[in-house]
Amino acid sequence: MAVFRSLSVTTFRILLLAFLLSLLCFTSTDARNQNGNITIKWDIMSWTPNVYTVNVSIYNFEKYRPIQAPRWQLGWKWSDGEVIWSARGGQATERGDCSQFKGNIPYCCKRDPTFVYKQRLMNCRKGAVINSWVQDPWKAVSSFELDVGHAFPSIRKVRKPKRFTLKAPGYYCRGAKTVESSKFPTQNGTIAKVLKTWSVTCMYSRFVAEDSSISARYIPFRLPDLRRWLSK
Repeated sequence: MAVFRSLSVTTFRILLLAFLLSLLCFTSTDARNQNGNITIKWDIMSWTPNVYTVNVSIYNFEKYRPIQAPRWQLGWKWSDGEVIWSARGGQATERGDCSQFKGNIPYCCKRDPTFVYKQRLMNCRKGAVINSWVQDPWKAVSSFELDVGHAFPSIRKVRKPKRFTLKAPGYYCRGAKTVESSKFPTQNGTIAKVLKTWSVTCMYSRFVAEDSSISARYIPFRLPDLRRWLSK
């Protein structure tokens, strides 16, 4: 009898979890922006044996949804102990532990840095607002530059950052992937390719944006509580 009761509770929990996941499927997207996304481009502009310079751009390809207050925050995790020697157009929220360095101290040593808007660079939008591509394509991108200290033997061996997070309300990001190198206009009017480009796609979810509003609407506790309950 006890075995049957335990099996029944387990079955109920599985069915409840399936129900909640079905709610996520039905409520996670926005009909007005089904094909929209935020694309992050990681363009390696120059390379030396110890430092590479990267231009990080955030493109808002949503149709009608700008990124606005609270301002965007872009985070990631380094793959091989990289550090940031300097930054332009954005600023790290924390410096991290740089105690292993003597004399010349890096700008940021965190393994999982988070960057926010700082000031206007080229395409660095005032107030960290990034308009949607349809509403204003000229203001639909924000950029900042980093000088990244590394120990990779060549650009062929450099590893992608991982676990990207766009801490604008409601977004989750997929893993970085290698794409065709971006092209930029040069000062003499020609078009040049960057050395390497990685691309990250971030999608909007009403479920994420509402911060567990589904659990508040349908069950009397938040999703972290539900996960603990299901694991019992």
